[in-house]
Amino acid sequence: MMKKYKPVTLTLHHLKGCSNYVFITCCALNKDVIQPDPVIVTQLGQSVSLTCFSRSHFIRVSWFKQTVGEKPLLMASSYFHTKNSFYSNNFNKDFTETKRLSVKSGVDSCNLTISKTESGDSATYYCGAMVESELKFGEGTVLINVHTMNLLTLFRFRSVQPGDSVILNCTINTETCAGEHSVYWFRHGSGEYHPGIIYTHGDRNDQHSCVYNLLKRNLSLSDAGTYYCAVSSCGDIVFGNGTKLDIDHKRYF
Repeated sequence: MMKKYKPVTLTLHHLKGCSNYVFITCCALNKDVIQPDPVIVTQLGQSVSLTCFSRSHFIRVSWFKQTVGEKPLLMASSYFHTKNSFYSNNFNKDFTETKRLSVKSGVDSCNLTISKTESGDSATYYCGAMVESELKFGEGTVLINVHTMNLLTLFRFRSVQPGDSVILNCTINTETCAGEHSVYWFRHGSGEYHPGIIYTHGDRNDQHSCVYNLLKRNLSLSDAGTYYCAVSSCGDIVFGNGTKLDIDHKRYF
């Protein structure tokens, strides 16, 4: 199963745990180069296709990969007229031998496909197109590989009044919960184009269950929306199913 999310503003958070992990999403817009999927979440071992297209005629399209704390690395370049593709030394084996990576060019488009995704594929991928002698970049696609774990968000729906306080819960049941975890909370409001990101902690209540709480005080109408939790442990990320928070302004007035 693959989930796609709308764009979010530039946000970097270091998570505590077995390894550093950072969500990096880009807010810089480019009218010529479009990467329609800013965030893609997929299970390890599945295949995923990253899309890039240009509203203007391009000469060459290049794909870059940027992992946490590293500079962007050129992966491949594809030329429109000749249909030839060239691969950098760092990625040549995956393109030519294992065939785990591939690029496919179309009319003003160039897609990057990653087969049998691995944990090392989690990164931000940028598409750069040579348009009218100028290299222009898309806003990037963040690829997140997750393991299948039993994660549950309690209370799928909550209705409160303005000024109230509420505690949202996120529970993860897994034997790997022996160490410290880190948590992201996403809020996607009704009618909003992008979800907001909230960073918080939670404490274990026993050795087999991790419970994380998000306290929201003095709620206003702008707090309404669906809240999702994402738990990070040793570089792996799992997502909850979401809790919809409704602010009942009619009762308030």
